[in-house]
Amino acid sequence: MKFTLPSILALISVAPLCAAGKPNVLFIMSDDHAAHAISAYGGRLSKFAPTPNLDRLAKEGALFSNAFCTNSICSPSRACVLTGQYNHVNGAVDLAGRVMPGKQMLAIEMGKAGYETAMIGKWHLKVEPRDFDYYCVLPGQGKYHGPSFRVRGDKPWGKNLIEFPDKHSTDAITDLTLDWLKGRSKDKPFFLMHHYKAPHDYFENAERYESYLADVDVPEPETLWKRHPKFGSLATRGNDDELIPHVGTSIGNRNPRRSYLRDLPGRFPKEFPENYDPADHSDEENTRLAYNAYLKKFLRCVKGIDDNLGRLFKHLEQSGQMDETLIIYTGDQGFMLGEHDYQDKRWMYEESMRMPFLVRYPKTVKAGQRFDTIIENVDYAPTMLDFAGASIPKSVQGRSFKSLLETGEEADDWKKAAYYRYWMHMAHHDNPAHLGMRTKRYKLIYFYGCNYQGGYQTPAGWELYDMEKDPHETRNLYHDPKHAELAKSLKSWLGKVRKRVGDDGSHYPECEKIVREFWDYDEADQAKAREISAQYLARRKKELSEGIRNFRTSGKP
Repeated sequence: MKFTLPSILALISVAPLCAAGKPNVLFIMSDDHAAHAISAYGGRLSKFAPTPNLDRLAKEGALFSNAFCTNSICSPSRACVLTGQYNHVNGAVDLAGRVMPGKQMLAIEMGKAGYETAMIGKWHLKVEPRDFDYYCVLPGQGKYHGPSFRVRGDKPWGKNLIEFPDKHSTDAITDLTLDWLKGRSKDKPFFLMHHYKAPHDYFENAERYESYLADVDVPEPETLWKRHPKFGSLATRGNDDELIPHVGTSIGNRNPRRSYLRDLPGRFPKEFPENYDPADHSDEENTRLAYNAYLKKFLRCVKGIDDNLGRLFKHLEQSGQMDETLIIYTGDQGFMLGEHDYQDKRWMYEESMRMPFLVRYPKTVKAGQRFDTIIENVDYAPTMLDFAGASIPKSVQGRSFKSLLETGEEADDWKKAAYYRYWMHMAHHDNPAHLGMRTKRYKLIYFYGCNYQGGYQTPAGWELYDMEKDPHETRNLYHDPKHAELAKSLKSWLGKVRKRVGDDGSHYPECEKIVREFWDYDEADQAKAREISAQYLARRKKELSEGIRNFRTSGKP
C-alpha cells in the first residue's frame, strides 16, 4: 500500500485520538432553528429550501423526531445543555439566566476526561465561560453584521474583544472554529461547542443570499389562515375569544401591540412592494407579505448555516477527523414559522418545543436511523459525557441515550414523557406562563397564567392534543366528554412528572399557589378564569391606549 504525504499527515493528526479510544465531540447549536426548517425532517419547506449538509448528518447518522426543550427560550435551553438540569434546578428560568464559573458542568467534566474544551459563538449566559479551556463568544445576543467576540485577556471579562467588521456572524463563527481546530496541538481529543447566532430574529442574512428565494412564494401552514374553533383554550383565546388579538404576537395584524406586519417593513423594506402602505392592501395580502418576508429572511440565514457547515465538514474530512468525531446538530429550541399566526417561540406547541437533533458518528452509530424516542435537552450532556468516557455527576438530571444510538433499541425503563415549563409570563411576545407534558402520542398543556409573584394574571386553561391524529394541534380535547378519563389520567401523570423532575413549586411559592388553585379546573375555576379574562382585556386596552408597547409583565426582579 502506498501512502501519500496528506494521508500520512492525516494519520498522524488523529493517532492520539484513536489511541485514546475517545472521539472528538463537536456540538453544533443554532439559535431558533426549527426542525421543520431542515429538509431531512420532511416538512413543508423540505423541497423548497433544502439543507444538504444538515441532511448528510441524518443520512449518515441518526435523526430524532421527538427531541424537546424543557423551556423554549435561549438562555434556559443553553443552561439545560450545559448542566444537564431542568431550569428550576439550575436557576436559569428566563433570559436573565446564567451558569456561574465552577458550575459549567459539561466543560468541567470533559476537561477531567482529558479533552481540550472550547466554546465558540453564541453563549448568552451572562457570565464568563471560564470553565472552558478556550472561548470566543458573542456579547449577549451579538450582532449579525460586523460582530465582536469576547475572549480571555488581561482585561476583566467582557473587555477583551476581537472584531470582524466586514463579516457576517455565521461566517465569522465558522472562521473562528476553523482557526481553533487548525491551531490546536492535537495531543488531546477536543470538545467543541460551536454555536451560531442565526437564525434568531430579526433575521439578517449575509448579503450574498439576498437573491435566494427572492421570486417565489413560501409554502404556508394551513393554520396561518384557519384558527380551528377547537384550537386553544380560555387561556389562549379568552372568554368568547376576546383575547385572541392579545395572546401571542402575530404575523399579520391580529395582535395590535406587536406583529411582523408592523415590524418588518421598516427593517427589511426590500421584502415589500415599493412605497408599501398596509392601508393599500387587504388583511390577507398584508399577512402574506409579512409571512414571506419573515420566512425568506429566516431561510436565508439557515442557508448560510448549511453552507458554513459544508466548510466545517470539509476541514474535518481533509484533516482525517470527520469519522473520528461525534457530531451533533441541534437548535436551542424550535420556532413558530407562521403556525397559528404565531411568531417567535416560547410556546409548548410542537413547532416551538421540538428541537432538531441529528447525530453522526459512523464508528458506533448506524447510518440512516430515525428515532421517535422522547429525549430532552437535559439528556444531551450525559450522552456526550458517556461517549467521552467521562463521569456523569449526580447533579445531572438527564440520562445518556448512547446505548439507544448504538443498539437502535429504546430501553424499557426510558422516560415516556418530556416536561416543559415556560416562566416569562406575557413578556416580549405575549405568551402566558404554562407547564405541561409531551408523550409520544399526547400533549397536555396547563396555562396557569401568572408571573413569578402570582400577579398580572391571565385566564387559566388546559389543552390536550392527540399528536398522532392531530399533529398540527388544531383540536383541544380537554373538555370533550369522550376524553374525560384520558384527561384525568394524563393530569395525574403530569403531577408525577413534576415530582420526578423536582418542580415542587418551592422556587416561587406565590406562583405555585395559582398553579394549584386552577389545577382541578372545575366549574368554579372556569368561572373565575372568565372573570380574569375580562379583567385582563380591560387592562390590555388601557395599556394600548397609553401607547405602552413593551410593558413589564414577567414580575421577576
